[in-house]
Amino acid sequence: MSILRFLSRLSMSGKLALVVFLLYIFVAVFANLLSLHSTYEPSTKALQPPDRTHWLGSDDLGIDLWAQLVQGTRTSLLIGLGTACLAGLGGALLGMLSGYKGGWLDRLIMRLADAALALPSLPIMIVCGAFFGPSLFNILLILSLFTWMTPARLIRAKALALKEEPYVWLSRSYGASLWHIITHHFLSSLTPLMLVSCIRLVNHAVIAEASLSYLGLGDPLSRSWGLILHHAVQFKSIYYTPFWKWWVISPLAALLLFVLSLALLTRELEKKSDFVRE
Repeated sequence: MSILRFLSRLSMSGKLALVVFLLYIFVAVFANLLSLHSTYEPSTKALQPPDRTHWLGSDDLGIDLWAQLVQGTRTSLLIGLGTACLAGLGGALLGMLSGYKGGWLDRLIMRLADAALALPSLPIMIVCGAFFGPSLFNILLILSLFTWMTPARLIRAKALALKEEPYVWLSRSYGASLWHIITHHFLSSLTPLMLVSCIRLVNHAVIAEASLSYLGLGDPLSRSWGLILHHAVQFKSIYYTPFWKWWVISPLAALLLFVLSLALLTRELEKKSDFVRE
């Protein structure tokens, strides 16, 4: 199904969700151009309310919150898209190998997936984040290690059905290699399902990164929505002052709007069952 045909069949909520998601990508790409203030050096007085120069005010150090928010958008999307690439594509490849080859390889991959799914992911991610240190690379690696299982299982289930198709049997009878079958037969049928899985992973990764940063396990040298919230709640009596109105609400609203847009977009893709089947 063509992209234009799919877009024309989106509901109004789906179209709005797609526009919001593309807006976040735009902000992440052009983050340095969308704010003239530094995210590390004070540019005004501490706890400055929003005004025409500082749209979201400043924190307790006088650092512009709008600058932190747009840089946080870049960081969150890097984590989300990076996890989707590593865990989504890696899990999809393992799922295709597991479903197509079967035998001991299938049992090994599925037992590893079952074991990983049985573990409490968030507590282990917290322990790993504290042990390996707070860096974006470590967070990306930890999230990928604990999120590849779901796309692997979904893709495996579809691959088990695809390998019984006549055209796949014909390719195998002519001596087609595993790489040829995956690239020419599996990918065309599995790409929509992989897309849905990757969007889910982006959503999960952004929430998990915000959770780790909120707990103080994020990279202190970067800016993310969770880290802004972490610094805000560390301020004494934040909720007894008017400062929470711009210091807490802005990163929380950015996170909630992003999560909601991806949730609606994923629901639209799942509702278009022909999109997932094709």
